[in-house]
Amino acid sequence: MGNCIQNLSDGITLIAADDTWIEGKAIQQLETTARLPGMQRVAGMPDLHPGRGYPIGATFFSTGRLYPALVGNDIGCGMALWRTDLATAKLNLDKLEKRLGNLDGPLNEDWSERIASFDLPPCGHERSLGTIGGGNHFAELQQLDQSYDDAVAALGLDRRHLLLLVHSGSRGLGETILREQVDRFSHQGLAEGSDDCAHYLARHDGALRFAEANRELIALRMLDRLRADGAQVLDVNHNLVSPAQVDGVDGWLHRKGATPADRGVMVIPGSRGDYSYLVEPVADPRSLFSLAHGAGRKWMRSECKERLSARYRVEQLSRTALGSRVICGDRGLIYEEAPEAYKAIDSVVGALREAGLLRVLARLKPVLTYKTRGECC
Repeated sequence: MGNCIQNLSDGITLIAADDTWIEGKAIQQLETTARLPGMQRVAGMPDLHPGRGYPIGATFFSTGRLYPALVGNDIGCGMALWRTDLATAKLNLDKLEKRLGNLDGPLNEDWSERIASFDLPPCGHERSLGTIGGGNHFAELQQLDQSYDDAVAALGLDRRHLLLLVHSGSRGLGETILREQVDRFSHQGLAEGSDDCAHYLARHDGALRFAEANRELIALRMLDRLRADGAQVLDVNHNLVSPAQVDGVDGWLHRKGATPADRGVMVIPGSRGDYSYLVEPVADPRSLFSLAHGAGRKWMRSECKERLSARYRVEQLSRTALGSRVICGDRGLIYEEAPEAYKAIDSVVGALREAGLLRVLARLKPVLTYKTRGECC
């Protein structure tokens, strides 16, 4: 236990096995972030990969200052898992895909009362509620493939019914908030206790609520289209900043593509052609109380189509090796999000398990992944 927790230097920790794919640029970004004023410790997860200036798949602990740029432009991005009454024995993917239709447009007036029930502060991005967005966001019907613990049944999950995993965030709202901060303060961060810091945190917390409402509305919208009922099992954000105490020191934990390990059961998803894992985290200060948020990219988006277009037609990429189906009408995105562009989820979860940072409860298999209808393939 613990041999996968590597201390790269003072204040810099990397959680990875010997065979975990970690790009050198991501390590460089982790080291750069560790030198920010007030930064005490940083921890890279096994899904660590380069971002725009700062790494994704990492947690950062600072004192005296917090850094909006470390949270990024999708405040509140996270995962929500729902159980449904869709029977696996009657699975018909053609019928399910037809019923789903297009989920990219705004919700109609029939949803106004439900939206109002969230009591969200006005933000100008209300038309994005109930939409998944682009990039690595998705909504996926899944099947319980393997159960390893009685806790799975206690959560109401079984092999007889499909699950629904939603990965999305605050849509354009988070981008607006980050842009406001960068335009005013560049990347220098905000002094704890200042009016500017309080203003950001209020906007940040509103974006968290927006993201959580968005995931719930996506799930309800899909269930409505599929003529099914469901109930939320969990919802966890993985892009956020929050007050925390680490080894007796009070400060701020920034998570950028890192899931809190102190908020109960969570899902670590693989690529659209790989399994996802339901896990019970172990809250450990060595990992800054965090776990990976997914498989993590291996390839840059800009190189995916060139690498894959000679091997796969767009139509072929709508089917996976696990027998699942992918709905994605964006020709560029379907290459960018190909399973080959991501790390194997077993290597990520395996490193965390060897480090003693989680207990695997179940393995979930993709059935139908919705990315975007976009333009016709």
